[in-house]
Amino acid sequence: MDLQDDDSTPRTRARPPRGWLRATIVGGMAVLFVGAAVGFIAFLSQLRGVEIKPARNADGIVVFTGGSSRVSDAMELLAAGYGKRLLISGVHPTNAVSDISRSLPDNHALLRCCVDLDRSAANTRGNAAETRRWARERGFTSLIVVTSNYHMPRAILELSHAMPDVTLIPFAVIGDRWRDEPWWTSGATLRLLLSEYAKYVAAEVRVRLADVGIEVMPEASDQPVQAPRRPATAQAN
Repeated sequence: MDLQDDDSTPRTRARPPRGWLRATIVGGMAVLFVGAAVGFIAFLSQLRGVEIKPARNADGIVVFTGGSSRVSDAMELLAAGYGKRLLISGVHPTNAVSDISRSLPDNHALLRCCVDLDRSAANTRGNAAETRRWARERGFTSLIVVTSNYHMPRAILELSHAMPDVTLIPFAVIGDRWRDEPWWTSGATLRLLLSEYAKYVAAEVRVRLADVGIEVMPEASDQPVQAPRRPATAQAN
């Protein structure tokens, strides 16, 4: 007697090929890695390798503390007449004008007449908020921005978001480390650039979300903090 297939017998369902999940994860990570690498190269392309004087004057000058020679370079621009007043943003709460004047002995008169200190900002986002308040109080519509070259992209991003109606003119300060050796030969400089790139991407995402109406909660470092007992020259950005 011929045996017939029993249609009631359940058939084994075809299983997806083994390793598909692993391949998907690896592929996704590869895409993220390539995207991050391309983004890092684009970030590096924004960094100037030499200091270039501003092409025009502005109403005011703002310098963000946290890097070598930033304040002295900003004072030179003020002395040369590139702006009417200078805001030094991110000064440590315990520091006064006299503390700064000791490191800038040739600029006492300018410090007394034409320099304002911001002691509230604890990071770049805070710098932008305090700069906006300062510029609005004085009716300034154009600013020269002084900060380190690696920090400039994030500084301009935060300032542009905080005050889109103000013209920003960057003046990138080139540190000694950057002048002495190529960044790719120094592990410390590479780590600094990677860290700054990560902060820049985070700021970019937050700003883009804010543009579409999604406000991200402020970080703890954006909140007012009490001044520590020990003195320091300035807060880092």
